[in-house]
Amino acid sequence: MEITEVRIVMKDSPDKKLKAYAAVAFDNAFVVRNIKVIEGTTGFFIAMPSRKIKQACAKCNFKNELRSKYCNQCGASLPLSPSPAFTEAGGNSHTEHKDIAHPITQSFREYLQKRVLEAYAQEKERVPHTGASDATY
Repeated sequence: MEITEVRIVMKDSPDKKLKAYAAVAFDNAFVVRNIKVIEGTTGFFIAMPSRKIKQACAKCNFKNELRSKYCNQCGASLPLSPSPAFTEAGGNSHTEHKDIAHPITQSFREYLQKRVLEAYAQEKERVPHTGASDATY
């Protein structure tokens, strides 16, 4: 699989860890948006797009954010830990987000990260960060 395009959208706040978003096209046929470029303590890395995990209320079946104390629909008390069905399905009981799309192999993750971070560096040089971004993807 070949990465055929990487688009970078710089973020407005220079003091935050989140520096940019990337949209990556594969084989001119498939795109993944909202890949985050983050500055960590040991350098830059990418984080794949994710969504918040929800848990259903036992009383009314309304889907509430994980670790909520009470149901937003009926007000019933919710369990403090994720349901067994969630942890058996491969979820991590210590996280509130789950990747929507992600590389399966370490070599492809490294290739993807390298290409996104290269595009980020080029965009940073091309347009000095002024606190506003007019780029879209």
